[in-house]
Amino acid sequence: MPKVTIEDVATRARVSIKTVSRVVNNEPNVSESTRRKVNAAISTLNYRPNQSARRLKSQRSFLIGLVYDDPSAYEIPSSGYVINMQQGLLSVCKEANYDLLIHPCGFSDRRIAAEIKGLIEHSRLDGIVLAPPLSNMRGIVKAIENTGTPFVGISPGGSTLRQPAVATNDREICAEMTAHLASLGHRRIAFITGHPDHKAVASRFLGFQDGLRDCGLKLDAALVGSGDNSIESGERCARTLLDLARPPTAIFAANDDMAAGVIRVAHERRIRIPERLSVAGFDDVPLARQIYPSLTTVNQPLAKMAEHAARRLIRMLHSGEASLDLEVIPSALVLRDSTGLAP
Repeated sequence: MPKVTIEDVATRARVSIKTVSRVVNNEPNVSESTRRKVNAAISTLNYRPNQSARRLKSQRSFLIGLVYDDPSAYEIPSSGYVINMQQGLLSVCKEANYDLLIHPCGFSDRRIAAEIKGLIEHSRLDGIVLAPPLSNMRGIVKAIENTGTPFVGISPGGSTLRQPAVATNDREICAEMTAHLASLGHRRIAFITGHPDHKAVASRFLGFQDGLRDCGLKLDAALVGSGDNSIESGERCARTLLDLARPPTAIFAANDDMAAGVIRVAHERRIRIPERLSVAGFDDVPLARQIYPSLTTVNQPLAKMAEHAARRLIRMLHSGEASLDLEVIPSALVLRDSTGLAP
């Protein structure tokens, strides 16, 4: 079967080759009706632009990079967070005829800024979507800015760096989850914090405190465990919390991996969930539905956040203008089997 060409698309849509080129490259000055007509022809013919020709003609790579913290660096890695971001980015890149390059790196590596600078120069990235916690690290943000490469951050947390960014309402939704646990009769509610370098995760602890205050409950320092976002740290904190003379009746972890660690320890000790202990997490990664009992959590719309970040970045690439405001996409509670009435 002969390869579909741009001429075939132009003929089917009854427009010029130049118009098809403008639509493919998301250029302005094309009416919406014409854009729909050309996209319909592209879809019907299953046309794929010649990326090499596009790059040569425009002197651009049509390549976007997703730079993120490598989950394999952790003792018990979880890739669900990254997969959700990739799904959102890929859907937009495919639609806009961009390729996606994914680049994991260790956020604690002192050479990371130089590594990302080398990545930009070697791969000729048109733009970058920067995942947390990299999006709130000043050295990394400044290194990208110094190359002149457009970028959009995801969940920069409480960072004071001014950058185009997309986030969710971590603090507000965690107050809501805490209030939900209190509504079930829980008065000794524990919280497991995440890695201190993840600013967005730190906002979740603030939300927990807001929720306690709103429900007339006091924060008990003994009921706060220090995790690092890994399953193993959730297990460690759970053991400490459950060894207390007055253990909590509910544990809210700042991510699903740590919550899974809590559930594992509860199973080891034959503590029934949710009859004797309620457990909640945050993120709603696939693991939350796969463990037993299924995990009550916060659905963080990561794929949608990444999608919005990609669309925003592509608009920046075509307009040459960057808006520094923060776009917030709300999260939602997902109530499953791991939470119930206080014993």
